[in-house]
Amino acid sequence: MTHNTILQIDSSMRATGSLSRQVGQMVSHKLLQENPSLIINYRDVAQGLPLIDEEWINANFTPEDQRDEQTKGVLEFSDKLVSELKQAKYIVIASPTYNFNIPAYLKAWVDLIARARLTFKYTENGPVGLLNDKKAYLVIASGGVPVGSDADFVSQYLKRIMSFVGITDVKIIDATKVNLEQLTDNDAEALVA
Repeated sequence: MTHNTILQIDSSMRATGSLSRQVGQMVSHKLLQENPSLIINYRDVAQGLPLIDEEWINANFTPEDQRDEQTKGVLEFSDKLVSELKQAKYIVIASPTYNFNIPAYLKAWVDLIARARLTFKYTENGPVGLLNDKKAYLVIASGGVPVGSDADFVSQYLKRIMSFVGITDVKIIDATKVNLEQLTDNDAEALVA
């Protein structure tokens, strides 16, 4: 599969004035400057995503060759999200910290892309991720929770999820330490290095 996109995922409920959105967009645009053949595929999960339910679980665990049209329909949106992830060379996930964790709709995205046989597989030694040729940038706006501290569940969780699906090249960016007003091109370049 051709990896021709930068998948940018925003999750802040603040459409304007969101630090995570601003820094995430800056990272994506810097990656695009360095890789002009790529395109940005933008997904704003704060607009809402379906939650997995019993019907989705049953459909997901139905072998692909046994899925009928209704079962395929239940998984259609999830399949689209997985396809976006597979096509990406870079993934930029911008997340605020809400009550020590990620926003609910970002968790919904995680649930919809963590798919056995598509993004990971079960082995004798446990699950193994299948998306090994990507780099992820986790842009975290933490408010009063220092990124990397014991109370920072956002960066730990998102890094673990990326690893679970095979993305181990992960850079965590503390958005609260980025001074957008005085940001130089060299500063922006250091963020994506």
